[in-house]
Amino acid sequence: MADVQLKVSGMACSGCVDSVTRAIEKVAPGAQVSVDLASGVVTAKEVPSRAIIEAAIIKAGYEVAA
Repeated sequence: MADVQLKVSGMACSGCVDSVTRAIEKVAPGAQVSVDLASGVVTAKEVPSRAIIEAAIIKAGYEVAA
């Protein structure tokens, strides 16, 4: 398991935060997720891989910075 920190764009409200959180939790049940809306930083702890988390966020409709 890994800890991942990503810069995510396209989040504008608490609903966006909830969407990103749910997307990550769907692919990594039990992950500890925190989202800082102001900075756009998403931190996920105890996740399988960065690639899986990035794909989940993109599928939810948000962009992940390289």
